[in-house]
Amino acid sequence: TVEILNTDAEGRLILCDALTYAERYEPIAVVDIATLTGAMVIALGHIACGVFSNSDSLARALLGAGEEAFDRGWQMPVWEEYHEGLNSNFADFANVGDRAGGSITAACFLSKFARKYDWAHLDIAGIAWKEGKEKGATGRPVPLLATWGLSQEGAA
Repeated sequence: TVEILNTDAEGRLILCDALTYAERYEPIAVVDIATLTGAMVIALGHIACGVFSNSDSLARALLGAGEEAFDRGWQMPVWEEYHEGLNSNFADFANVGDRAGGSITAACFLSKFARKYDWAHLDIAGIAWKEGKEKGATGRPVPLLATWGLSQEGAA
């Protein structure tokens, strides 16, 4: 069960449904992408996306693809200590932690629904959109994902 402490954190609830649904297909890996948290913009600005993963090899592959495609990511932790921020007195866990490490606790929440396969979450809040005279969608992280996807051909 999930205690809803913030109804504005609805995107992660929809993502956790998709991550759970994916289990029935027994995937080798799942990569989800979302403009999930404003905290990611504070952490990395508009240069790199946050890469969170339960698999070091998947994270390394995504980071390498990002370097190759000039569409960089930066690995962020999903350590157990951050999961403690989701503790709840009323449910299995809460949908948000406190303000500290907001993008990390959001990814920790998602990771609870991605235990049966290698998983990565790309928080693209800082890279998906540009303001000012170049205002508009950037298309990122399509170069990273395309490079990674092509590298997976025949890997299964």
